[in-house]
Amino acid sequence: MADVHPLLAPMLFSFQQAREDLALHTQGLSPQQIWSAPPELAPLGFHLRHIAGSLDRLATYLDGRQLTAAQLAALQAELEPGASREELLEAIDVVLTRVGEQVRAIDVNRLTEARAVGRRQLPTTVIGLLVHIAEHTQRHAGQAIILSKLARQLE
Repeated sequence: MADVHPLLAPMLFSFQQAREDLALHTQGLSPQQIWSAPPELAPLGFHLRHIAGSLDRLATYLDGRQLTAAQLAALQAELEPGASREELLEAIDVVLTRVGEQVRAIDVNRLTEARAVGRRQLPTTVIGLLVHIAEHTQRHAGQAIILSKLARQLE
């Protein structure tokens, strides 16, 4: 990525990998497969919705802001079934695009600036939060891939 600072590019590569992997591994799944949960596991739909929601929330902290009432309500609704694969992937794509633009706009001289996360105001830095955003996105993408494979096996 010639137009992106080398310290920020890995974040964008991580986003692209998540986008591609989720589209590939969820292809052809029905709403029933997306929202059925194996015993003691959250459904695939939760992980897809959570990727979009957590990205949105963490990007809010990246900007140094606190969550809105709408973001808190969306967090409470992440387990509610109903959204289709297309709707879930579109929500992820919208947030990945927006956060990607936010990442591209970061001044790398400010990577060590303090940030606070959550109600408990857990301390981190801009770079720490960027690493967490990429890690968290990949962790849930991996869980979504496994649940996609499991959904095909349980048909």
